[in-house]
Amino acid sequence: MTRYTEKLTRGFKFLLNPEFKNTVGEEVFAPDYDDSAWENIRVPHDWAANGEFNERNDCSYSAVDADGIQEKIEHSGRTGALPIVGTGYYRRTIHIPAEDEGKNISLIFDGVMWDSHIYVNGKHVFFNHFGYKSFSVDITDYVKYGEDNLIAVAATVYEDCSRWYPGAGIYRNVYLVKKSAAHINYNGVWLRQLDTSDNHANIECTIEFTGNPAKAGVIVTDPAGTVVKDVEIPLYNGELDDIFTMENPVKWDIDNPYLYTATITIYDEEGNALDNATEKFGVRTIEFTTDHGFFLNGRRVKLNGVCNHHDLGSLGAAVNEAALRRQLKLMADMGVNSIRTSHNPPSPELLKLCDELGFLVMDEFFDEWWIPKVKNGYAKYFNEHAKQDVIDVIKRDRNHPSVILWSIGNEINEQGHKEGWRTAKMLTETCHVTDPTRLTTAGFNNPWGAFVNHLADYVDVVGLNYKPHDYVYFHEKHPNLRLIGTETASCVSTRGVYHLPAEIEIPAPCTDDLAVSAYELAAPGWAYYPEREFAAQDDCEFVAGEYVWTGMDYLGEPTPYYNQWPSRSSYFGIVDIAGLPKNRYYAYMAHWTDKEVLHVFPHWNFKEGENVPVHCYTSYRKAELFVNGKSQGIRTLAGKSGGEIERYRLMWKDVTFEPGEIKVVAYGDNGAVACETVVRTAGNPYRIILEADRASIAADGDDLCYITASIVDENGTVCPLADNRLYFEAEGACELLTTDNGDQRETQSFASHDKKALSGMCVACVRSLETAGKGKLKVTAEGLLPAEIEIEIK
Repeated sequence: MTRYTEKLTRGFKFLLNPEFKNTVGEEVFAPDYDDSAWENIRVPHDWAANGEFNERNDCSYSAVDADGIQEKIEHSGRTGALPIVGTGYYRRTIHIPAEDEGKNISLIFDGVMWDSHIYVNGKHVFFNHFGYKSFSVDITDYVKYGEDNLIAVAATVYEDCSRWYPGAGIYRNVYLVKKSAAHINYNGVWLRQLDTSDNHANIECTIEFTGNPAKAGVIVTDPAGTVVKDVEIPLYNGELDDIFTMENPVKWDIDNPYLYTATITIYDEEGNALDNATEKFGVRTIEFTTDHGFFLNGRRVKLNGVCNHHDLGSLGAAVNEAALRRQLKLMADMGVNSIRTSHNPPSPELLKLCDELGFLVMDEFFDEWWIPKVKNGYAKYFNEHAKQDVIDVIKRDRNHPSVILWSIGNEINEQGHKEGWRTAKMLTETCHVTDPTRLTTAGFNNPWGAFVNHLADYVDVVGLNYKPHDYVYFHEKHPNLRLIGTETASCVSTRGVYHLPAEIEIPAPCTDDLAVSAYELAAPGWAYYPEREFAAQDDCEFVAGEYVWTGMDYLGEPTPYYNQWPSRSSYFGIVDIAGLPKNRYYAYMAHWTDKEVLHVFPHWNFKEGENVPVHCYTSYRKAELFVNGKSQGIRTLAGKSGGEIERYRLMWKDVTFEPGEIKVVAYGDNGAVACETVVRTAGNPYRIILEADRASIAADGDDLCYITASIVDENGTVCPLADNRLYFEAEGACELLTTDNGDQRETQSFASHDKKALSGMCVACVRSLETAGKGKLKVTAEGLLPAEIEIEIK
């Protein structure tokens, strides 16, 4: 028998009950309930993402110890200021043919936020408590064969359940699976790599099953589809578990993410196929050391990582593979080689893409254990469910070669509790039993407490959050520790907005415009600018690497504006929430890649006579600044003896603004001109130009194209102060999904078809229809020449 899997995307009806009132009763789960007035939606679905921003949406009243806020204050944008609180009801019918009787029928949910109840034909079947966990629901005993069957879901998000925007509803994919009564269990295949050399890899294949198969077959193919291994696994002592050897395997690596495909089939005694499953896997070795950091396939690799929350900006939390791929491409282009899934299990799509694109992953479980950080967070479920949740997540994710660490927690309050070590011990032991091939870590912002109560003794790799100045101390005091920077920098900025003078601002001030200067020198009191971590990582070979907070801006946590409105999203990102890089993107690119980088800021539109410092991130050691042809002097990156900032950033601190242009000329080690870049004073806004991230997208109704609209003057120079309102219109084989300007203070809905530009730029997200052809986006603005762009839908 061949397993049948169908992704359930269309055909859902939806109703939101935002206030938990008894206006909706149990009758909504009954097959004969009239849902004709409900909204037609598609899954994945985040019911809050297209809502209106409002300071009263999930406004919490609490202290934030990690931020140094000891007294309770009102947080107006902590979870994104979108309407996430309430219960969403979903209904969909599925037809189960009469010939399916005798099969096992199940539903797989990759994620439902937050508490979810699953009903089939009016009967309650399953409850899931953890919004980030995937789960399978066996509905065999509840379906009616030869008939339509009602699947209903109630998904509830409570107030104050998160420290960031969690999303709402069935925000990840759902699948209907039909298989034999004797079958491979959900996440029941493990291809465990036992040992690897240059010429072989021993793989243990373990298969968990239901029923009475007599044997299993495993066929391994390479990316071209060529069979490289064909083995039979006999049933022995009631188990399907055997070891096979792959000769001369090609290693999976960040520069060569080589994936094998294993097709596993179980058979009865007569040799009839009962069920099959497919798993991709990679062959690689990983090692964390005390003195030299991390090794991949025997080669030392510095982990140039970022932390990312799971939301996708204007899409909210609704997972989309094209949007994830865009984010990862932005990260890869600046030199990122690792992702920390902060602070929760990721979507299967993210791990799939990391496998394919060559990213390493720190797979994280929890933001809180049994001592809560928020009123309705995971802490209320921890004691009863945490162990099983860890097992379930590991069994889902352990075949992914990209995953190198299990993180058992982030800045958990138990760091300061005398019994905290017991929980760390339980979680690490659970990880080791479920997957002995990977180590555990945790992000400590109070490592002193974690060492005093011995909690840190029960993780394999000690993660330090914002402690670059203590790396040497911990290494010398605990020489047997393996160390990593699990959370670093937390620099904050608003793309394209500059406050004068350019000064180090720690803690970052709250200004009247609710922006943070793009000079990339501001951070909360516990944090710092990127250069501090660069210096520490370069000077401390024993630290495995860093994970910057954060790669992308995200919804919620608008630090330093805790209760100032309107501010509703993060300032931490290296890339803004619309997907447009901030200045420090190029700091990481210059430091983490071999690319030629010469990035100069700020823009050159100020008041005549103002003192405007000019800064430059570059891959060259020496450069000269010219203002309208007049040299402002040569600057050289400092060595180890210089200041942290001066080691990685060129600065001309006293430059008098005059309209025209600034030019920075970089010199090679031989003194010759190696590169130059020019920033010009922009004239009046004149027209709009458009640039798409992709020339063509698939005609599948899910693929996305992101189009950046820039306001330029007559000479094509982007107008950095332009905030014209842009109007977007899609036609042809695509539809306009969202618009976003990357502004943390924007209160207009993502679903709006018009948006004001921030620093002269705005981004539209266009989705394909299911018909091939041409898609077109038109953008207009009062007083500007319009623009349009075509996208191939195929």
